[in-house]
Amino acid sequence: MTPLKETREKMEMDKGNAILHLMEFVDDFRRERDLTALARPFPLSDEKWDALAAATAEELCGEMGLEAPAWLSNVPACRDPWFVAGLESLKAIALVESPLPFRLRKVFVLENFLSRA
Repeated sequence: MTPLKETREKMEMDKGNAILHLMEFVDDFRRERDLTALARPFPLSDEKWDALAAATAEELCGEMGLEAPAWLSNVPACRDPWFVAGLESLKAIALVESPLPFRLRKVFVLENFLSRA
């Protein structure tokens, strides 16, 4: 399984496919349930992607009843709210539906953001 640190590096190098890299991590983490994938912090480089990656990891830990590593709480929130969907018409829904780890970092996603088929 690719650790979150390496996933975040892939996201930085390939921003056009950043969500795809993150969702591959989501799938692997749900399958493996391996906290060592979260053992090493990633270097902070882009507030939006950093916040999204950290919020995703925290949400997955909560979903699985695992304790999230303390270093995740050091990843700061975005200065300005970020609506990942990018559509004005979805902002109100994202405000309501975003899980707490995302809202705390001013990242707003739809309820099904981490849902996988």
